[in-house]
Amino acid sequence: MRLKRSPLRHYSRSNYWGIIVKEHEERGKFLGRHLMVKGEFVKDILSGRKKATIRLGKVKLKYNELIVHGGGRPVAKVRVTGVRYKRVSELTDEDAVKDGFRSREELLEALRRMYGDFSEDDYVTIIEFEVVQDLSSLEPQDPYLGLEPADIARLGLRYLSNMLTEEERKILRDLTITNSIRSTAVRLYGGLEKRWRVRRVLRRVLSGLVKQGLIRVRSGLPPSEEKDRDRGRRHRNRR
Repeated sequence: MRLKRSPLRHYSRSNYWGIIVKEHEERGKFLGRHLMVKGEFVKDILSGRKKATIRLGKVKLKYNELIVHGGGRPVAKVRVTGVRYKRVSELTDEDAVKDGFRSREELLEALRRMYGDFSEDDYVTIIEFEVVQDLSSLEPQDPYLGLEPADIARLGLRYLSNMLTEEERKILRDLTITNSIRSTAVRLYGGLEKRWRVRRVLRRVLSGLVKQGLIRVRSGLPPSEEKDRDRGRRHRNRR
């Protein structure tokens, strides 16, 4: 019996790899807990003007809550309210406005700057979200500034990993799974009597994040008084 030749053998090498890349893009890529944006979009996200981000290709989300990073620091925790897939040709002015742009044309120009050339048939992913926690205005009276143990752990592993011991990193990695001081103490140390070790690591990480300006605590002072306080600090540091 004569076997049929594979259709791919009729394609040139460049066309073959083009097909493979296209199939990979169609299958999509996954987004974890962290959503990266340019620093110029941070203000619009925190103000609520930017309610979505549009990414080239099919992006599949693993979680419905994400930490948004921009300008070299974490800026907000957001809840995903919707995920839609469209062809580039189907994008509208309404989609652009949700992403913080004035028009579809302005959005497409920004996407070209980020991704280079793409076609009208390419897919994009529209990720819509709402801010549930502003990481530049945390409440000082709340335990752990109102952050969940898992969020502190994720931020510590991302930004302070080189300052931590292996045991501290192990505790933080487990907290990203359990989100519970009690559960991590039992899993790692066999009982609740070692909870103080977990709490100590969380307090150290939280202090490091604040000292490095990665997260910020709400002072409760009027903006003018905050500026006066900051000027005083800078003046003392010069002495």
